[in-house]
Amino acid sequence: MEVEAAKLIGAGIACVGMAGAGVGLGHIFGQYLSGALRNPAAADGQFGRLIFGFAVIEALGIFSLLIALLLLFAF
Repeated sequence: MEVEAAKLIGAGIACVGMAGAGVGLGHIFGQYLSGALRNPAAADGQFGRLIFGFAVIEALGIFSLLIALLLLFAF
């Protein structure tokens, strides 16, 4: 296998983390919406946790993008 092909395969595998971030965001917002519809009084208390979860999952997606870009252009 050539080095260029290995770089492209590695970058593609690293991008799987971005798909996981998308699934995680959908799950978090879906569960928040479900809980807010069941108990609207508690929705305001959980909003901070929703934003924290969003930030953590988005950071993991950006981290996987960074790793993919490093694999493509740094070596």
